[in-house]
Amino acid sequence: MTKNMLPVFFGTSLVLALVILPASVSWGQEWTRFRGPNGQGISNAKTIPVKWTEDDYNWRVKLPGGGHSSPVLWGDKLFITSGDQQAGKSVIFALNVSDGKVLWQKEYSLSKYRPSKLNSFASATPTVDADHVYVLFTSPEETILAALNHQGNEIWKRTFEGVRCQHGAGSSPIVYNDMVVFTHEHENKSSPDARSVWFAVSRKTGETRWTLDRQTGPKTSYSTPCVYTPTTGTPQLIFNSHSHGMTSVDPGSGKVIWEVASAFPARVVSSPVIADELLIGSCGDGGSGKRLIAIRPGSSDGSIQPKEVFKIESGYRPYVPTSIAKAGLLFTFLDRGYVSCWNSVTGRQLWEEKPAGKFFSSPVCVDGKLYCITMDGDVVVVRVAETYELLAINPLGETSHAAPAVAGGRMYLRTYSQLISIGPTKNL
Repeated sequence: MTKNMLPVFFGTSLVLALVILPASVSWGQEWTRFRGPNGQGISNAKTIPVKWTEDDYNWRVKLPGGGHSSPVLWGDKLFITSGDQQAGKSVIFALNVSDGKVLWQKEYSLSKYRPSKLNSFASATPTVDADHVYVLFTSPEETILAALNHQGNEIWKRTFEGVRCQHGAGSSPIVYNDMVVFTHEHENKSSPDARSVWFAVSRKTGETRWTLDRQTGPKTSYSTPCVYTPTTGTPQLIFNSHSHGMTSVDPGSGKVIWEVASAFPARVVSSPVIADELLIGSCGDGGSGKRLIAIRPGSSDGSIQPKEVFKIESGYRPYVPTSIAKAGLLFTFLDRGYVSCWNSVTGRQLWEEKPAGKFFSSPVCVDGKLYCITMDGDVVVVRVAETYELLAINPLGETSHAAPAVAGGRMYLRTYSQLISIGPTKNL
């Protein structure tokens, strides 16, 4: 195996440190949005290592600028965004998954502004399908939603008004059927008259399919929606927000099916989690969680109303990281660094430990193991089990807020300015 080859891409000041990988790769599951399939953070890969060093990297890429968005993948291409606050621009890159080579890049100009020090010009994770990759870039003056084909050609672009809120925007778009769905919320302290809206647009043309007007409240939400499909009945889009609580929306019409308006008394950053027949969300303020709540969803025809099953308002609760539900267990990773395991049906806590530093990243579950990156850039690996077992802590050497991505038997880890590939170096 040949290591430490250092090609330099002068046009983008991009420096790669990579190893040679086999040309033939078994790609398997795609990773199409924030936290992968339906945003639940679950991968079926069997080839991700537990413990590693830098010598085990397939490649490491230095990105110009920085950001907190997560990678998404389709086939042999990885898509990632980066931003430059000083220059007022955000960039979408496509990389070859085998060697980390940049295939193309597309730059978008944004009005310069100063977001929270914990935010960036590349916070929203792209979403991708077989035809396009969709990017969402936002400033207080404009919001850009664009679709590019996998060769980097812009197919369409929409410009909306900017998002005016205390910390800057951060929610990510999703693809559902033939639509791109995203939230566009303001804060009434920043812009009392601004119109908060949830949008669905055609993924082929960008034309608006439906809009759902939302109340502009005191705290904008950063949650990314998911799809809940009941055992009987039609799929529902699930949104979590401070102003409206937990909301089910008809994907076809954009009309509210049911809503638990009181679900979240504080700011919502995390995204909805599906735990069998329950929907789980959390909220917080000031660097700590305030409530974790589980809702039994209502039916699409209105014959069954949503019901609160349990809520946790004491002890350590998650705020920024989105939780993981697996095998009847709920795992929460907290801003303050604690990892907790709960019975996802009853809300009974089984264990709580603090393995390393604080978390802003959201975990993923791979082959019975949980991977989550601390703010300091350490990948914590914990077993999915009713008893605590810390398997490894792998340092990446730079801060991170991004969730790992898993596709083709490899894991992709984004720090503020770098992208790392880890996984097998032989044909799968």
